Amino acid sequence: MTEDMEDLQDVYPGAGTFKFGDSATMCERLNALVRAGAKTASCDALANYQTEPEAMPKLGRCDIATDWEDVPALVTRTVRLEEIRFCDVSEDTALAQGENADLAGWQKDHKAFFERNGGFDPEMMLLFEHFEFVEDLADR
Repeated sequence: MTEDMEDLQDVYPGAGTFKFGDSATMCERLNALVRAGAKTASCDALANYQTEPEAMPKLGRCDIATDWEDVPALVTRTVRLEEIRFCDVSEDTALAQGENADLAGWQKDHKAFFERNGGFDPEMMLLFEHFEFVEDLADR
C-alpha cells in the first residue's frame, strides 16, 4: 500500500478501492463524469461479488476510486444499493450512471461491457451502487 493510500485509509477508515470501467480510457472518462456530477451510480454483475465479497459496496461507506495506474483519484460514499435484473433496469436508474443519453444506449453499452467481462444474460442480476461524490483527490 502506498503512503498516499495509507493516509487516505486514516481519513476514510475501511474504505475499499476500485476502478471504474475496464480500460484506461473508460476509467478516465468515468472518473471525469463523477467529478462533473453526471455519474452518481455504477453497476456490476451481482455474481462478481460472490467470488469477491470484500469488493461489495457497503451502505454509508466511503470508497476510493483510482485511475488506471492505481493512483487514488476520488472518493465516493455509497448512499443506496439496488439488486435488479438487467432486463428490469429503468431509464432513471440507467441514466444515473451518466454514461448514456437513454436506456437503449445504456443497454447496448452495458451488454457489450458484460460480454467482455464474464458473460451477458438479459436476466442476470446486477448490483447498482448509488453514491455521492465526496472528494477529488487531485485537489490534495
